[in-house]
Amino acid sequence: MRNVKHCGWVLVACLFVPANIGAQQSGDQPTSAPPAAVQPVSATPGIALAQPAARVPVSVDQVVDQIIEREHALIQFLKDRTPLVETYLQNLTPNNKLGSAPKEDHYFLGRLDMGDAVDRRDYLSKQASFQHVLMGGVTKLFRIQYQPMGFSWMIFADRQNFDRNHYDFHYLHREFLGEVKCLAFEVTPKKNAGTGMFKGQIWVEDQNYNIVRLNGTYWPRPKNAFYFHMDSWRLNLVPGYWIPAYIYSEEGDFSYGSRDKLAFKAQSRIWGYDVTRDSREDELTDLKVDAVKDESPVSQDLSPLEAQRAWQQQAEDNVLERLQRAGLLAPSGDVDKVLQTVVNNIEITNNIDLPRPVRARVMVTYPLETFSVGNTIVISRGLIDTLPDEASLAAILSHELAHIVLGHNLGSKFAFTDRMLFSDESTYQNFGFRHNPEEEAAADAKAVELLKNSPYAQKLASGGLYLKQLQARAPELSALLTSHLGNSFTDDKGQVRRLSALMISAPSLEEGKLDQIAALPLGGRIKLDPWQDHVEMVKAAPVSITSARDKMPFEVTPFFPRLTRLGATAAGDSAAPAGGSGTTTAQNSGTQK
Repeated sequence: MRNVKHCGWVLVACLFVPANIGAQQSGDQPTSAPPAAVQPVSATPGIALAQPAARVPVSVDQVVDQIIEREHALIQFLKDRTPLVETYLQNLTPNNKLGSAPKEDHYFLGRLDMGDAVDRRDYLSKQASFQHVLMGGVTKLFRIQYQPMGFSWMIFADRQNFDRNHYDFHYLHREFLGEVKCLAFEVTPKKNAGTGMFKGQIWVEDQNYNIVRLNGTYWPRPKNAFYFHMDSWRLNLVPGYWIPAYIYSEEGDFSYGSRDKLAFKAQSRIWGYDVTRDSREDELTDLKVDAVKDESPVSQDLSPLEAQRAWQQQAEDNVLERLQRAGLLAPSGDVDKVLQTVVNNIEITNNIDLPRPVRARVMVTYPLETFSVGNTIVISRGLIDTLPDEASLAAILSHELAHIVLGHNLGSKFAFTDRMLFSDESTYQNFGFRHNPEEEAAADAKAVELLKNSPYAQKLASGGLYLKQLQARAPELSALLTSHLGNSFTDDKGQVRRLSALMISAPSLEEGKLDQIAALPLGGRIKLDPWQDHVEMVKAAPVSITSARDKMPFEVTPFFPRLTRLGATAAGDSAAPAGGSGTTTAQNSGTQK
């Protein structure tokens, strides 16, 4: 069978030098290497407090004591943080060709208060009935109801009872997770310790003995409820602490004779730890205003047209700033430049000359959506993740560029700053940038015209194939296709209506054709910094596709981040956070066959 490799529209090369762990044996006891001094940070990132004296454990028991101490220190450090938690879940059904495939999906987004009484405030109003502190879901009338709070709870092993009185700790072995040498421990609850106790394995880094990964479930299971399995990862984002960032959950077994009634995969991402701590207030302490003189050549009032454009830009800037403060929009960065380069390619070849440059920004959420406000195109992380190549990205961006070129401006009412005064959790109820059907149809026609005159004219089949793959999966992925701010890709009947002309001219969709990569799994393109919300492109090595099961379009996969220490120059910094899928990019030519 021929192997086909995924290679992407962002051309990068990287070399991974795996650490040699062959000399480490599972029976080895941890040696007493001097740990680096823990550097706690204050409420203002970057300000280091006095460092505690470093302790050198000389036995397994002392290592366990320090693990427990560091876990409680992390809980204390995060208690006044309110990060966002996003969970996307796909229920699965057996499939003869693919092994399993999504049959329906669910989406949750909320802000988690990590204080003593953990609470969650959801961004989506329909989730109000799900406010229950459950770890996973509850069966009621033979229907599984997923509780978003349960997925959020999996960031810690045990918030209240993580100690020797409630748990037994058994040292297993050493291993590397990425570039970080770790010690693995089996953790089991003691007899009669209580319900909802963590049971599984933890990995701790070998300097300060912070937990960097948890893998297991909660036990014992209560009646009429499930405690889901979870694989929770942490990143070294601030000195001295490893911050919860990713949680993967999976249930179900499709092997012959299995009686599992529940099968799903779910990804949870946590970000925005520092988003509510606006460092701009600190700038006031250093603010110095010098006397200046207006040197601009025009000293008169703006003309009516200029005033209208300035008003629209004020509204545009207000919206972008408010979305960023709500934790939904990534700060400006290098990914925006990649998107703007694609937009510029279309503008230049079509001789488009706008009074203001077109900008592009990344919305950091899963659902596949785009919208434009003023001259800024906003595209979601989930959509960028699943696009197979640059040509398909150009097709998606061209639709919003067409709205801008045609003057379909939305959102001028947001130039009034009082309209920005709402809670983060009500963002979706206060913003909306949806066009009417006539404007959508006009933008589609204009987008096709722009693409035919662009450098992507000979590669439009990839965009059409992407939309065909989206159409094939649309009935099972209603949550992923629910647009919260812009127009949806599909109509009320689940039919893809965006750029349908590209679908007509695209080749047939063939699952068994290994060199036809129509869409990618989630998580393969964009890497999100959970502390400051910056995004960057994933730099992943090509991976062979050996069967149709390796394609996994729009599907959820496990996380396998390459762990590094804060400040280290990582040779493997380019690893995808959603490892295991291996399908992070696709070959341009392969999408057009």
